Amino acid sequence: MTSTAEHPARPSGPSSQARDVALDLGAFVTASPSSYHAVAEAARRLEAGGFRGLLETEDWTAEDVTGERYVIRDGSIIAWSAPEGSDARSAWRIVGSHTDSPALKLKPTPRYGGGEGVAQVGVEVYGGPLLNSWLDRELRLAGRLTLWDGTTVLTATGPLLRIPQLAVHLDRAVNKEGLVLDPQRHLQPVLGLESLGGRAGLDVMAILAAEAGVDAEDIAGFDVVTVDAQAPALFGAHEEFLASARLDNLTSVHAEVEALLSVADGPREEGDPIALLVANDHEEVGSASRSGAAGPFLEDVLVRMHAALGGDDASRRRAFASSLVVSADAGHAVHPNYPERHDPVTRPRLGEGPMLKINAQQRYATDAVGIAAFVAACDDAGVPHQHFVSNNAMPCGSTIGPITATRLGITTVDVGITLLSMHSAREMCAVEDPLLLQKACAAFLRG
Repeated sequence: MTSTAEHPARPSGPSSQARDVALDLGAFVTASPSSYHAVAEAARRLEAGGFRGLLETEDWTAEDVTGERYVIRDGSIIAWSAPEGSDARSAWRIVGSHTDSPALKLKPTPRYGGGEGVAQVGVEVYGGPLLNSWLDRELRLAGRLTLWDGTTVLTATGPLLRIPQLAVHLDRAVNKEGLVLDPQRHLQPVLGLESLGGRAGLDVMAILAAEAGVDAEDIAGFDVVTVDAQAPALFGAHEEFLASARLDNLTSVHAEVEALLSVADGPREEGDPIALLVANDHEEVGSASRSGAAGPFLEDVLVRMHAALGGDDASRRRAFASSLVVSADAGHAVHPNYPERHDPVTRPRLGEGPMLKINAQQRYATDAVGIAAFVAACDDAGVPHQHFVSNNAMPCGSTIGPITATRLGITTVDVGITLLSMHSAREMCAVEDPLLLQKACAAFLRG
């Protein structure tokens, strides 16, 4: 994490607490170049706070699910703090987010191109990135490798790749007619010079294996994506902004992990709701996977937890009916250069707290009941809030919120901090907002 000045925040800048949280968010992002790394970093922080991991392959008893626990499935994690005395009557307060971001994903046969003296790697588009933002910047590779013996290891490189843009001298119309990128022809990154060891000496799988401390011949499969190699940084006249890769949606994952830790560290009484976080993978590609929000991961854990606490199907459905979910995913601040792209009345801004995300077509799950619950949490935490609704001519995206509500039938509200440059390889937020979201999530989890 870098800052333009190594000194305390200037008097007119963000609060020192907000600055500290933003710097910690930057450290979280740096440690989380892929969804699998984000889960590992979340688990590391949770374990440092006294949480204990459970395995889905083991039986769970009431003792196993009471207290501070977490479960990992691929690039997703669920963690909770269940107070002593939790039983089949206990409701859940759930905060949800996602661990993945738009990227370029390594193809199954990654050797690509060549013939012009430059070795390349083959990638395909993951999610909906701003393609031009991946040009002319150094890129890391990160993800997981599965070995022939069934074990899985994480891997991450330093700056390794770059997608060089065609020079203006060879594309004189680019500044008048716009940049048009063919994802197959124009987005394959360069890896190195073929003259330095030949193609065999520039095998990206060998590089990934070496970073993981394994032999390339032992790799049976891999899930590896690109990520911006530049460190997160504070910037602005008063260092009031944070620029970083993967703010969508590690801003929410980080806030929810830290919020759950603060709730677990505070007083918990019998009868309090079970405070739980879920961070799902694959949201950027529709959530339809065994670890995505459309898959069974959250439901599996809730069903097993409730059964371990002595409940049955009927009591679980009663508990669901009294539970609440906050789906936290970053949203759009009004862009100062494109103000007409936003609703003319509802104008969410950087630095003014989390947004309630509302959509008549249920692209967000927010309803009046959810709004009341989240506003109450913001009031309890002393946090301002604002609203987001799309310009009617600009359909909005979606989140894990509607999917989670549909699977479980639990009242769900969609929220998130404001960003600019969303889905760029490098996004930006206001330094104050991660702290405000963290406080609101903690108040919501306490119930």
